[in-house]
This record gives sequence, C-alpha cells and structure tokens, in this order.
Amino acid sequence: AQQPGTPLSDQEYRQFFRSLRATHRASTACHLRALYGCQNPLVRRLDEYENHGVIPEGPICSELPGTPFFPDFCTFSFYRCTRKRYFIKV
Repeated sequence: AQQPGTPLSDQEYRQFFRSLRATHRASTACHLRALYGCQNPLVRRLDEYENHGVIPEGPICSELPGTPFFPDFCTFSFYRCTRKRYFIKV
C-alpha cells in the first residue's frame, strides 16, 4: 500500500489518465448526441459500435436498480448522458 500523500506510481498514473480519457470521450459522445440527435450518422455509428454492430430496439432494460426500462436505445443513451452515468450498461 502506498503512503497517503505520495504521488502515484507510473502504472497508477497510466490507469488514472486512461479513466479520465474514457470519461472525456463519453462526455464528447454525449455532446454530439445532444447537438445532432440519435439519427446523426456519427452518433448511429457510435451506438452500433457500443452494441456490436446493431442498435437494440426497445424496450431497453438497464442494470440500474429502480429504472425498469427505456422505450429505445436513444432514450437510454440520453438518460446516461444527462445523469453523467456514461458507463451504465443495457
């Protein structure tokens, strides 16, 4: 275990910045979704990539307790973006 107040190791820094870049990329995708909507070709490609090539049709169930379903993947994605819960899965 590291001493509190000491800098991260090289490996810990790599992990730390890797997670920041992932969050930044997710936030950027959300901005694109908000600006252009789910039917934008770039947004659709991102959604397809996230879902192994096919955007799921609704209703969409998520791993969120208390949120049973969303009518479609677009609504689910907007929910993740507005809540800044970028890595919630279907």
